[in-house]
Parts: sequence; structure tokens; C-alpha cells
Amino acid sequence: MTPIRILLVDDHPLVRDGLRARLEAVPHFAVVAEAGSAAEALERAGGADLVLMDVNMRGGSGIEATAQLTRRYPGIAVLILSMHDKLEYVTQAMQAGARGYVLKDAPGKDIVLAIESVMAGGIYYSPVLARQLARPAQQDNQLTLREQQVLQHIATGQSNKQIARDLALSVRTVETHRLNIKRKLGIEGQAELIKFAVQHAQFGPDS
Repeated sequence: MTPIRILLVDDHPLVRDGLRARLEAVPHFAVVAEAGSAAEALERAGGADLVLMDVNMRGGSGIEATAQLTRRYPGIAVLILSMHDKLEYVTQAMQAGARGYVLKDAPGKDIVLAIESVMAGGIYYSPVLARQLARPAQQDNQLTLREQQVLQHIATGQSNKQIARDLALSVRTVETHRLNIKRKLGIEGQAELIKFAVQHAQFGPDS
């Protein structure tokens, strides 16, 4: 199996040391670089398949770095590893292009599962976050099954083109579904729609 090349981004060297030891115990993981700031992450990401990114760092936000990194290196997956369990951080991270969000106090096996899920093309949330995201909203009852599917894809930060490809729809049809969702839920802006999607679309911990 080809090793998954990982860049660790955290401004605390002891945290990076612990993560490196945990990850390098997995035979098909290889920590190829470390960074202590958002700027260093952008400089050193080129040789990685996945970036394990902290949120709060000296000299810059990990969420801002994620947005820049996914624009510069669209083939690299970003997995957030943070102590913050508020849904607003999850929302911002997914809007920035992250493919998952894991809490720092999660068991080591969860971090391994998160990396493997993301590298397989999935989305991963720590179970406690997934349970919060899966809480049903009364407004969801107004949506058709297809609109709920589109809402789930919106929650992952996908574009209309990506959603259309995944659901075998035309881009125009996806745009229509977006408009219908916003009309039914009384939502106006794109940011508000994404926030609602992240908070209410139903995800499992291994989705």
C-alpha cells in the first residue's frame, strides 16, 4: 500500500511530537513534514496527500490557511484537528474546504479512521460533532428527498458542478434545488444556507 503522506500543522511542538508518534505507528501513514504556523503550512504542503490542521495558531488561523491551501493545492485533503467543538468552527472549516473535523481529545483510532475516510473521498466528523449535526430540524420536513440530498452535499462545501456529478443531475437542476431549499426555509444568502446545511444535514461518523 502506498503510504499516505501527512503534513502536521500545530504551533505546539509537543503536540506535533505526540501526533507524529501516533500516526507513524500506522504502517501506511508517513509524516513527511511539520509546520508551526499557517505560513509554514502553505510553504511545506506541496509533498503531502493530507494536511492535519490546527485551528488556532500564532500568526494566523488554520481555517484561513485551509482556504488558501485548498485553492493552491486542490488535490490535497485537509483534516481539521481542533480542541473547539462549536458548530460555528465546523461550519467555517467546511466552507474553507476542509474534508473533516476531529477533536483533539478523540481516541487515536478516531484520528486514523478520519484520515482513512477522508483519503477514500469521504467526509469525517468526530462522533460527538456528528450527533450534533444529525439533530433533525423541523424545517427539514418541508424538503423533498432530493433536496435533502443536495443539502447534505452543500454541507460538505461542494459546488453545484460537484453536486451535479455526484447525484447524476444537471447543474441547472442543482441550482433549482438550491433555490427551492432557500425559499422553503426562508434563507436568503449563500453563507446562511451553508451554515444551515452544516448544522442540520444528516451525517454519520463514517460518512
